[in-house]
Amino acid sequence: MILSVIVPVYNEVWTIEEILRRIKLVDIPKEVIIVDDGSTDGTRDYLRSVESEQNFKVFYHSKNMGKGAAIRTAISHVSGDIVIVQDADLEYDPQDYHGVTAPIVEGRASVVYGSRYIKPGNDLPFTRYKIGVLVLTAMANLLYGAGITDEATCYKAFKADVLKSLPLKCKRFEFCPEVTAKVRKRGYRIEEVPISFHYRTVKEGKKIGWKDGLEAILALIKYRFVD
Repeated sequence: MILSVIVPVYNEVWTIEEILRRIKLVDIPKEVIIVDDGSTDGTRDYLRSVESEQNFKVFYHSKNMGKGAAIRTAISHVSGDIVIVQDADLEYDPQDYHGVTAPIVEGRASVVYGSRYIKPGNDLPFTRYKIGVLVLTAMANLLYGAGITDEATCYKAFKADVLKSLPLKCKRFEFCPEVTAKVRKRGYRIEEVPISFHYRTVKEGKKIGWKDGLEAILALIKYRFVD
């Protein structure tokens, strides 16, 4: 099976080289699909300098449209059997691809989430971000019977045909609640596996804010009633 790694990027000039190096080190047959979402800090220049020699698929938005829009652009270019989303920062370890994709490879699941909360030792300080994750997870379990511990995790893996079949409308960070809602409404069970996590602060470049959390909550409510 071929793994399609989707990497949405926005102003990650300090981490993009390292995350792409770590992705390449993962011993899984894969394609890497990068979408630069209107970066202005030199990220685009770096990607243009390496895309041909590194055999990446790189696409460029002319302006910043949001993480969800970048993921949707990437999905239209997926040719692999399994899809996983990889943030361009260094909070998540690509070596976890093995564990996250295993239930799909083994035929036990079509959708797998990597949970930061079921692996002992992860750096999970009690911040407003953690409160937001707990709220979103509780809502996903209440509204959709998701039975999960980490709704907002970056590491979501899907059979490619499952992800491509979803009528996604997301533009920003509401990709997570929308895709959770829509896979559950279609009857897919979400399997969770433990993953590593290295917390990043706002000063270090973390971009999600309270408005994004509110948008995610509203998305979970909305997609309970519409598709």
